[in-house]
Amino acid sequence: MRRIIALPLLALLPLAACSPSAPPPPPKPHVSAAVPLQRQVVDWDDYVGRFEAVQDVEIRPRVSGTVDSVNFREGVEVAKGQVLFTIDPRPYRAATAQARAELARAETLVTNARTELARAQKLVDAQAISREEFETKQANLRSAIAAAGAARASLDAKALDLSFTTIRAPITGRISDKRVSIGTYVSAGQTVLTRVVSVNPIRFAFEGAETFYLKYVRQAQTGERESSRYAPNPVDIKLADEQSYRWHGLMKFVDNAIDRNSGTIRAFAEVDNRNGFLVPGMFGRARLLGSGAYSALLVPDEAIVTDQTRRFVYVIGQDGKSLQRPVETGPLVEGLRVVRSGLAPTEKVIIDGLARLQPGTAVDAKVIVLKPRAAADSPASSAINAPAAAEATAQ
Repeated sequence: MRRIIALPLLALLPLAACSPSAPPPPPKPHVSAAVPLQRQVVDWDDYVGRFEAVQDVEIRPRVSGTVDSVNFREGVEVAKGQVLFTIDPRPYRAATAQARAELARAETLVTNARTELARAQKLVDAQAISREEFETKQANLRSAIAAAGAARASLDAKALDLSFTTIRAPITGRISDKRVSIGTYVSAGQTVLTRVVSVNPIRFAFEGAETFYLKYVRQAQTGERESSRYAPNPVDIKLADEQSYRWHGLMKFVDNAIDRNSGTIRAFAEVDNRNGFLVPGMFGRARLLGSGAYSALLVPDEAIVTDQTRRFVYVIGQDGKSLQRPVETGPLVEGLRVVRSGLAPTEKVIIDGLARLQPGTAVDAKVIVLKPRAAADSPASSAINAPAAAEATAQ
């Protein structure tokens, strides 16, 4: 009897093992969410370029001769009119003296010709000489006056050559090294003596793609942004070892044609360089004002999910579940990513815990207040008031 009763009990054990109780649902993922910041911002277009001197002058002699002295320290600033070189002036001083003597001789001939003409005037009035002889005296005076004029011009040319033996700085700027030494014979207009470049202001030259140029033209047509050809649009520049755009300039020039080979157009901005820190040839990265001001939302970069075809963020819906919002992004402002479209100002964007999210996932959200992560170094970026509803939600 004991064995017969135990058999039904043993038969029931596999049935109990096959129907366990349902497991509890997984806990809601913990996430942080925040209302996006609002800013009035502009877009900036990035360029690579180099600094150039506004004035860049090769110093060449205007007369030939032997270098007599070098009168500057290499690599420092020189003032306009400062003496740089002297060429042996003795041959030109002698030529000037000779020209001055020729002028004196010619002026003496003019005086004599005037005296003879005055005497001939009295004689022709008294009919003591012929009219033909009197006219010859007049012609002699005119010839003497012309010869005196030629002698005066020759003296001016010789004096000018003598002045050219002292070579002065044509501009204020920073001078290079001397290319010749004392005793070197130099040829007029041929020999390079040195080079002077202006220091302040300095140009930042770059080339822009045709697509950017077309964008600027269309923006100017609609009034969104003035053309840099006519307006001093701002340019910010950072050097190779800098993290921030600490140099600021204004656009001064856009070329009149697009290069056929590269498909780019030349342009440059002028930058203040009072301390002379920037030098021609220095490399830099620039950003140029690329749009008019528009209202944008800012979210952290880590809140943006990117797949092969789109970018989106997760927001918390009214039912506490995650929703996807495809977005169009822009540049970084105050350390946060600009969202141009696809997001409402009052929506709570999920910032972390994105790995476990799917559309429709119920979340346990901690609402935080989003703060800028960097200084507002863009001159056209400024805060605007957030909607009251957004402020209340953030609190």
